[in-house]
Amino acid sequence: MTTMTMPMPAKADELTLENGTRMPAETLPGWTYNDAEFFELEKQHLFLNSWQIVCHVSELANAGAYSTLNLLGERAVVVRGEDGEIRAFYNVCRHRAAAVVKGRNGSCKAALRCPYHGWTYGLDGRLKAVPGEQSFPGLEKPEYGLRSLPVEVYLGFVFVKFREGGPSVAERMAPFTEELKAYRFEEMVPVGDYWSVEPGVDWKNIMDNFLEGYHVPVGHPGLYRLFGAHYEAEVRPGGVVRHMHWLRDTPSANWSERHYQKLLPVVEHLPEDRRRAWAYYSLMPNMAFDVFPDSMDFFHVVPQGPGKAKIRGRAYALPNASRAMKAARFLNWRINTQVQHEDDELIRSVQVGLASESYSTGILSEKEVGLRELHDLVRGALPVARLPEKPAKGTMKSLNETLASL
Repeated sequence: MTTMTMPMPAKADELTLENGTRMPAETLPGWTYNDAEFFELEKQHLFLNSWQIVCHVSELANAGAYSTLNLLGERAVVVRGEDGEIRAFYNVCRHRAAAVVKGRNGSCKAALRCPYHGWTYGLDGRLKAVPGEQSFPGLEKPEYGLRSLPVEVYLGFVFVKFREGGPSVAERMAPFTEELKAYRFEEMVPVGDYWSVEPGVDWKNIMDNFLEGYHVPVGHPGLYRLFGAHYEAEVRPGGVVRHMHWLRDTPSANWSERHYQKLLPVVEHLPEDRRRAWAYYSLMPNMAFDVFPDSMDFFHVVPQGPGKAKIRGRAYALPNASRAMKAARFLNWRINTQVQHEDDELIRSVQVGLASESYSTGILSEKEVGLRELHDLVRGALPVARLPEKPAKGTMKSLNETLASL
């Protein structure tokens, strides 16, 4: 009898029998999708040191315009300075820790003023004014400016991270930057408000679903009518993946899909092979760009806790007042709204099943290469995720450190 003895594979595709036969890759174990100790490790080793998308530069058009992002107990604000520069800070007053600005977006003109006690900061983060300053003997205002954060603008989108170090967004996305430039993201403007949904599942469950097209023929009949079963997936080092589908010439039986096929204008500035292509660029661990000939959006999975996450996004497009383009964008929205409803139902079902006594790990098709990349990234950052069974309570952190040192 042939046996396999590799209980802790370093990567998902390293499962090989003694006779050399390659076995299907294993998924992350089910216990990792709803465990408080594991989630704390994800927070520290995956999210706080990863780039997180905040907004588009068009939302920071003028000096004093700001946008905020909350992530796992940390608050960030990005703001356009009077010198035109975009800067990022912790949205935490240095006096008593209140949020200096409120809301998702806004404008503060020449200063950021804390609504609690009125401490006022310049758009460059420097502390400018303190009400009753004489009551703070020895206060050195230069030492109490807002704490800055790493910030990067990539093709018109603003990113922040809560820890220093690691490659930039541009460095990670470099394999696909030239082809993305054709879409002219920097020139785009919002074509709708922000949207969000909380499906009640773990962030990995959401990304697992996003990162493969294997489920399209069964799970998304509308997309299957539009594209068929064929799609291309390309994985690049560092957790960057591109998936692509092309619209079929055969008219769909569905009204919205058929009219999208018919009314989608030829976008002259795009290469011919992109004029009827839908492409998805994933920047792991938790975000992606959905790119269409008529528009694009970002897809950002924000973890909320073990087994809980929020999806946020917004659509953008080049200014275009033609009736055909407006119709195409509306139909695109209708199609993808249905896709989101279908995905929500699928991932909720998966979340329940991941906790079943019958489930430990699953196996992955060669069509699920993006999902494999994510699971390898998680295993690389958190070696304890290689264990098929959950460690004893209270041992997770130390065991992870031990495995990381091997």
